[in-house]
Formats: sequence, structure tokens, C-alpha cells
Amino acid sequence: MPEFQIIQTHSRVGYDILGHIEFPWPVQQVVLQHHKKIDGSGYPDRISGKDILFAARMLTVADVVEAITSHRPYRPALGLDAAIEEITKNKGILYDADVVDACIRLLTKKGFTF
Repeated sequence: MPEFQIIQTHSRVGYDILGHIEFPWPVQQVVLQHHKKIDGSGYPDRISGKDILFAARMLTVADVVEAITSHRPYRPALGLDAAIEEITKNKGILYDADVVDACIRLLTKKGFTF
């Protein structure tokens, strides 16, 4: 199995692990959907737009911002400006527009730090 396909299994693995825990919220589904994009791209399932749980749409944007602003073994952190550029460029395309707006308000608020 190619490396990227292995990486993509983590949503389903997390879903399976959480299946044994009872939550008052759909945490298992949020974990499964957190790499879904509103245009239907992403993985693992073919859902889009409002069919993606709102909490998963929020987690998607947070995950993208964290990935871009954090150091990775294959590249240095790209910074907050790069993260804001990515979510702004794809607002309403890949990422929920309301979530992006809220995220940008938070990220650009004076004194914000990770």
C-alpha cells in the first residue's frame, strides 16, 4: 500500500477505536469526517457540504491550520500567514466559510498564540 494511502487510514482507525466508547456527541463520526472537504474531496467517504457534521468541518480547518503552522519531519513550519492564506483561498470551496471566518478572527486577534 502506498504511503499516502496508509496515512489516510488514520480517520477510519480513530473511528474504530472510538467505537468502543460511549459519548453524548457524535465524536466517532467527527473523527471519521475530519479530512472531508465541503466540495466532496478528502477522505474516506464521499460526502460533502452540510452532510459533513459541523464539528468535523471545524476540526478540518483546525487540522489544516495546525498542519501548516507546525514543523513536520519532511518540512519546517510554514507559519501562520501561510495557514491563513490556505484557508482563505479555499473558503467556501474546501472549507466551510463560517468556520474559516471564525478561525481567521481568532488567529488575527491581538495577543493570539498557540
